[in-house]
Amino acid sequence: MGTLTILGLVPLIGSIVVAVGAGPSLKRAKQLALLFALITFGVAVYAISQFDRSSTEPFQLVESHQWIPTLGLTYSVGVDGLALVLLFLATLLVPLVVIAGWNDVEDTAELPSSDGQRPGQVRGYFALILLLEAMMIGVFVSLDVFLFYFLFEAILIPVYFMIGRYGTGRRTYAAVKFLIYSLVGGLVMLAALVMLWFTAADVLGSPTLFLPDLIGLPMDAGLENLMFWGFFIAFAIKAPLWPVHTWLPDASGSATPGTAVLLIGVLDKIGTYGMMRLCLPLFPEASQTFAPVIIAISVIGIFYGALAAIGQTDMKRLFGYISLSHFGFITLGIFVFTSQGQVGAGLYMLGHGLSTALLFMVAGYMIMRRKSANVADYGGVVKPAPVLAGMFLIAGLTALALPGMSTFVSEFLVLLGAFTVNPWLGAGATLGIVFAALYVLLLYQRTMTGPETDQVRGMPDLNLRERWVLAPIIGIVVFLGFYPAPVLDVLEPAVANTMEWTGSSDPETELTPVAEGSQP
Repeated sequence: MGTLTILGLVPLIGSIVVAVGAGPSLKRAKQLALLFALITFGVAVYAISQFDRSSTEPFQLVESHQWIPTLGLTYSVGVDGLALVLLFLATLLVPLVVIAGWNDVEDTAELPSSDGQRPGQVRGYFALILLLEAMMIGVFVSLDVFLFYFLFEAILIPVYFMIGRYGTGRRTYAAVKFLIYSLVGGLVMLAALVMLWFTAADVLGSPTLFLPDLIGLPMDAGLENLMFWGFFIAFAIKAPLWPVHTWLPDASGSATPGTAVLLIGVLDKIGTYGMMRLCLPLFPEASQTFAPVIIAISVIGIFYGALAAIGQTDMKRLFGYISLSHFGFITLGIFVFTSQGQVGAGLYMLGHGLSTALLFMVAGYMIMRRKSANVADYGGVVKPAPVLAGMFLIAGLTALALPGMSTFVSEFLVLLGAFTVNPWLGAGATLGIVFAALYVLLLYQRTMTGPETDQVRGMPDLNLRERWVLAPIIGIVVFLGFYPAPVLDVLEPAVANTMEWTGSSDPETELTPVAEGSQP
């Protein structure tokens, strides 16, 4: 049994143990969930240590077994640099979410919800977190396209219950909307998957959906275009991108802060990961043909998300729109087809996940104390809770991509890639940073500064447990802001392979030679 298989099995087994083997003790259920999450992170660190950065192989730690031989389907897993970075993100955030959300959900007998329904048991909530982690890991390591699709769809189940059963406000509406959008995208992807299966069987002489065998597969241009859009639409909904984004603000507004961290910080990366992992290498001609359309959508999303965030009164919905703007930057980096842009997009996925975790966790602590996500219910928080206000400022600065934060490096690389292709495109996308500063500073001003309001008077500051949860995220964000080389070194070979598979190359920069004897 390979390392990646063990990595996926640990949280899956943990989910079962927490759900049925924790007994009546709610504390034990939480402790078991944390234990399995930490073990999973340990296995992920071991997998990272086994990754050879100098290898020329496109995928490492590969394991493949027959699954359904008559259909040519296999259980095949492996990773490249991009998958490895996202595995680190997922396995890091899950134990932190477990600790941060220690009291998010109480036992059915103890805390009925405000609408008369019961939120369920603690065991169920933490079991779903581990199940979600197992499926996210499976998606990131899948090398069989059908296995990817299977987990891509199955992941909807834990998320649906985490929002619909354990959320707040219009949780049922938000969960159903998320489910419908995702199912529609999945059905479109399934149609494209069937076409890909028949194409592979026709060209190769036997059916297969093993990704390395499909890269470079010759196909009819019209058919390639159809399959590209089938996959891309599913990924655009999952990310999400404008205009198929409307489920995101509802889901982020209704989910618990812990669920929102995993949903937006990690799960949504499956969409942008799928674009780089499947759309570009499988459909290289179509990817370049429709790149201008997708770039236009990305730029619209950058501005739309930023402007919509400015007008929000609910903090969690506001963070959802911030993410929509950030996903525009990620897809822009992917589809400018430059190494700087795509490396920046990969680093942006990591930075955005950490930034989102900070925002939702700090906001979650505030909401837990004030029992409200309404921006107007806060003001002057810096006086009773200076540490909380300081953490909120750091979280906001990561979203703003301040120099010294990992998000700055990724955003700079994406914009550099855009400028290389088209200076006007880069300049237009750069304006999105101005709006980012506006919504972050306005939110901080409205909630943290000014006179201390009656609603926040006496608000407890962050306790030791809450500070320790935020500390490692802040440490990683700052470390990568000043020294991103460890992540860039892992991402660059993966991007080089993607550039080769798509037949892309960086535009040459023309330099004017300096005349002999003249000043340079």
